[in-house]
Amino acid sequence: MISTGDLRKGVTIELDNELWQILDYHHIKMGRGSAQVRITLRNVKRGQTVERSFQAGTKWPRAQLENRPVQFLYRDGDDFHFMDTESYDQFMLRADQLGDATQYLKDGMTVDRTAYQGETIGIELPVSVDLLVTSSEPGFAGDTAQGARKPATLETGLVVQVPLFVGEGDTIRVDTRTGEYQTRV
Repeated sequence: MISTGDLRKGVTIELDNELWQILDYHHIKMGRGSAQVRITLRNVKRGQTVERSFQAGTKWPRAQLENRPVQFLYRDGDDFHFMDTESYDQFMLRADQLGDATQYLKDGMTVDRTAYQGETIGIELPVSVDLLVTSSEPGFAGDTAQGARKPATLETGLVVQVPLFVGEGDTIRVDTRTGEYQTRV
């Protein structure tokens, strides 16, 4: 069981017989009465986001999720094919199930498969991935008081803001949580 005092971003709970991932939470103490917790939740299967309030001290069952390493094989339209690295079983997930993770997947990459009661519900990406810059405009260092940035398109189609010195053919590291440039590799 997880109570309102144990909340953390990214924790998955069971609420109303469905899986919900905690995106954000705030403790609210009114002048009178008991404290409340306002939680932003995302339905793991449907992707729906809701905001709900609960009394402080409310408890929910923590969802028992299983993580196993899998390898991303290839993309076929909106279908993404993976292989379990231990059993060599192959499975497919649709783009709508993966969400923004599709922007960071490249062939041969190892990610973690998240399953609930034997059913695959999604994947967990590494904190950062290295991607090739396929197109970028040349950068000119003119009147810049701060670090100037320009857009760059990566091999997966993701567009990120990069420093002016990054050019086509460079490999850069991108943070998968924020989608921001970290460093040139």
